[in-house]
Amino acid sequence: MRAVNALNVMKEGHDGSGVGLYLSGLGGPFEKLKECPILSGIFTEAGLLRVQDYMAGLGFETKYTLAYTPEVAPPSDTPKRGTYASIAFGLPRDWVNLSKDEVGQRLVRIRLDLRSEGESTGDMMVFSFWPDTIMIKEVGDPLAIGEYLQLDRNELYARHILAQGRQNTNYAINLYACHPFFIEGVCTMTNGENTAFVPIRDYLQSRGVTGYEGYQSDSEVFTHIAHYTTKKLGLDISAYKHIITPMSDDEMKSHQDRELLSNLKKACRKLIIDGPNCVIGCLEDGTMFMVQDRKKLRPGVVGGDADTGIFAFSSEICGLNAAIPERDKSQDFQPMHLDTAIVRSDCREVVQCSQKDPLLLPR
Repeated sequence: MRAVNALNVMKEGHDGSGVGLYLSGLGGPFEKLKECPILSGIFTEAGLLRVQDYMAGLGFETKYTLAYTPEVAPPSDTPKRGTYASIAFGLPRDWVNLSKDEVGQRLVRIRLDLRSEGESTGDMMVFSFWPDTIMIKEVGDPLAIGEYLQLDRNELYARHILAQGRQNTNYAINLYACHPFFIEGVCTMTNGENTAFVPIRDYLQSRGVTGYEGYQSDSEVFTHIAHYTTKKLGLDISAYKHIITPMSDDEMKSHQDRELLSNLKKACRKLIIDGPNCVIGCLEDGTMFMVQDRKKLRPGVVGGDADTGIFAFSSEICGLNAAIPERDKSQDFQPMHLDTAIVRSDCREVVQCSQKDPLLLPR
């Protein structure tokens, strides 16, 4: 609710049409289930039963279920649905010798299969299936939805939260088009417009990566580019901007890594975005980041308190003030077109990276 309240303060900056939440670094009953993938979504009674049968048939064992079926009428403009559930599963015994990559691909495939099934039957929507991860999405005013779903419950404490305060703005409302977007531990949300969506989508789909499909929003590709940068190219997130907004050839001339950056620019040319966009994201290890595209027409600010280890990334100063009122505001950072703002998982400081800096080599 801390994040939802910050969204509410920024209400003039969003249209109150919905809320999307990404939670990781979970506390409460999920604290001791870090290795168990959690299936998050909305289900009818029949859908819940079908999911349990489906998962049991694959060899998954239910470890913990957090389910909430509202008994009161939903807020205005919010559809009446069934049960909002996050179910932690133990992995099948015959997965024990699989590599981490293979396990990840299978989890993504299961999520996509369940999503497809739900789109056919209408009895389930599945937003994520990954360890230490919960996703919640709904139509309606964020604060009203937060109260309606009782998001202040102890079971929903999380160390890393992404929250977006509106639904799809360009097309019909669809919860799968609601930010944030997620794949294999990588999650992002965007304020902006991606007019280069079609060539980016087509390139991503040609990579043969499980999960690069089903696009309902032009912003979802930002998540997949972050995934491609860190998980497939093996680069640090500070290299993300070199993929989506590479420097010009003249800017690269004096860069110590110009040959590598030039090769990256050529190889990933079809992943270059066209804005304006501000992207905020979180990686599997809890690292959070913010980038702007070269047009720099969307606001964004990062600030926090190193003593408490609490930091926030916000599209407006008032949201940052609501989330962390007691902080040294002189340390707030507004990334410009060459910058990446990063708070690593230790939550000690805001790291400011520039595309002019030496490139962190692949891990």
